[in-house]
Amino acid sequence: MRAFSITAALATALAASTAPAAQAEQVFNRIASFAVAGNLPEGADRNAPTSAEIITATEDGNTLIYTDSPGKRIGFIDVSDPRAPKAGGVVAFDGEPTSVAVAGAKALVAVNTRESFTKPSGLLAVVDAATKKVDATCDLGGQPDSVSVNKDRTLAAIAIENERDEKVNDGQIPQMPAGDLVILSLKDGAADCATIKHVTLTGLAEVAGEDPEPEFVAFNGKDEIALTLQENNHIVIIDGKTATVKAHFSAGTVDLKSVDAKRDGAIAFNGEQAGRKREPDAVKWLDDNRLVVANEGDYEGGARGFTIFDATGKVLFESGPSLEHAIAAIGHYPEKRSSAKGIEPEGLETAQYGDDKLFFVLSERASIVGVYRDTGADPELLQLLPSGISPEGAVAIPGRNLFATANEVDLVEDGGARAHVMIYARGEGEAAYPQLRSAEKDGLPIGFGALSGLAAVKDKPGFLRAVNDSVLSSQPTIFTIDATEKPALITEALPITRDGAPAQKLDIEGIANDGEGGFWLASEGNSDKLYSHVNKKGEIKQEIALPKELSANEIRYGFEGITTVGEGDDQVLWMAVQREWKDDAKGFVKLVSYKPATEEWGAVRYPLDKSKAGWVGLSEISVHGDYVYLIERDNLIGEAAKLKKLYRVALADLKPAKLGAELPVVKKEEVRDLIPELKSLNGYVVDKVEGFTVDAAGNGYVVTDNDGVDDSSGETLFFSIGAIDAM
Repeated sequence: MRAFSITAALATALAASTAPAAQAEQVFNRIASFAVAGNLPEGADRNAPTSAEIITATEDGNTLIYTDSPGKRIGFIDVSDPRAPKAGGVVAFDGEPTSVAVAGAKALVAVNTRESFTKPSGLLAVVDAATKKVDATCDLGGQPDSVSVNKDRTLAAIAIENERDEKVNDGQIPQMPAGDLVILSLKDGAADCATIKHVTLTGLAEVAGEDPEPEFVAFNGKDEIALTLQENNHIVIIDGKTATVKAHFSAGTVDLKSVDAKRDGAIAFNGEQAGRKREPDAVKWLDDNRLVVANEGDYEGGARGFTIFDATGKVLFESGPSLEHAIAAIGHYPEKRSSAKGIEPEGLETAQYGDDKLFFVLSERASIVGVYRDTGADPELLQLLPSGISPEGAVAIPGRNLFATANEVDLVEDGGARAHVMIYARGEGEAAYPQLRSAEKDGLPIGFGALSGLAAVKDKPGFLRAVNDSVLSSQPTIFTIDATEKPALITEALPITRDGAPAQKLDIEGIANDGEGGFWLASEGNSDKLYSHVNKKGEIKQEIALPKELSANEIRYGFEGITTVGEGDDQVLWMAVQREWKDDAKGFVKLVSYKPATEEWGAVRYPLDKSKAGWVGLSEISVHGDYVYLIERDNLIGEAAKLKKLYRVALADLKPAKLGAELPVVKKEEVRDLIPELKSLNGYVVDKVEGFTVDAAGNGYVVTDNDGVDDSSGETLFFSIGAIDAM
């Protein structure tokens, strides 16, 4: 068994994906996203949470079918034109659909109808995919979690989990009744309820053997069934034809090294977790003798990766934290999950695309899909695909060169993104994502996320600085970006320190060059020290607080950017206040000036656009030539997002008045609507366009804040809008 060194493989994969077209390998790119709220029936509450969890496709590949557990329904999406998916309707149930599989013209839906944890129940519903009618139901005798169909569509297997109540005994097992496996016969997609066989699974696992809790089920070509018992940390192989156990084995443990094991506001892969139980969730066969499991973990484990076993339980390959490292290199590492189970690989899919046997690993917490080539030995990482929030299920449609994910989290109640199904196509070309990645330092990727401000590197076209906000509060950093690379590359990370230690209580939202090799930093939400002067070593040498004329009227939406005009004793700093403060009329915010040489403060007023929903504010300020450029945006996301624009104000109009006096209102000019660029990756429009600057060659660059993958898809969009003087 060999562990997988992912960082070198990731660099190779990214290089291949951006090779000239004549030499390019096949790559996946997202071509469409479908918010499943768009499938709600007439009269339904449009603001009620929805979900897309397990997903499958009809045999012609023209219709996707997903489970929506909170809505107690399954949904259909017409993907006959995969770039323009259409709502296909729903089928409702008196219970929660937990899984769905297709057999011929029928969809087999596992439905949880339990009365309580101690009185589990469920059924298998046979739905005609064309008429969307329930043809029949079979009583399963327990709460189902996963359903799978064999290759010739003659058998179905359903994992009966009878899941535990996490509020009882701190979620420890055993908690009766025990789960089992149901196998039944199919004919033309119809389930023969009279053929149901229950496979007893008690007495197999070393962990709570009297209470097996089956999680995921999959057939190989010999009608053998691989079944994970997640909480029991066990895997069982069953003969589907005879409904007998052929083999079973512990999923075992992993000694994890170079992991971030602390939730502390910093990404640091310097921890260890010894003897970590794998506790696998999804399982898929790679061939008739090898299977891959996603080690999500549960209450006692989680190995942060995936494992390939043979059918006897021999470990053929262990990924360890390599996928986690690859994910961190593109800014998707969920630091808030460090002390738990990290990226939590949960879902899996396998398929043959042309000559390539591929498998897909879904990271629930990083909102990423890892695409691997199965070589028969060590797998090869090909791509990392951006998904929606928390991909739960996936379906491969190789006959149409398509792939789709179901993303379960719906944040409508918090004004966030809806649950989405995302569709990808495979073909020659370049991988559109990531647009930004990081280099290695001491063999590990530079961790980054929540980028919130940009500044140009003087006299170096294509080189920029970026900063992170308070999501990584214990690791305030100035990053150097080489945008001449594709994807753009974070080459250096300069820690921001105070008295030799990482500076605390900073929420950095802007960065500007001081003209002497150091930087000015704007910090939001800390009126005692609202911006700082940092030398070229990252050491804070001066912290400047607001004068009382400003601090008396401050609210939580503080400085969102900083820039400089002039040099030496003539240098003036300009800061953009995000939203109205107490002394601002509605629809007007301040641009605040400060002259370090004389400690003079001043301000002007900036007129915001109006919005019918949400709020509007400023996210960045940057000087280039005769203008100051500002990002103005609403706080809306997806289809609701309307305002993500770049404006400019002539420097000649920036004539600040003294604080407390009547402030002049500046005139703004629209430069560019950024929504087309935000839609270019065919995901939903993100809300936080946070950084903008113009490099030494006069090209404008934009970056978005991914909130550290906290209630976010984690996508960082980084792109150039070209020569700014030509606009």
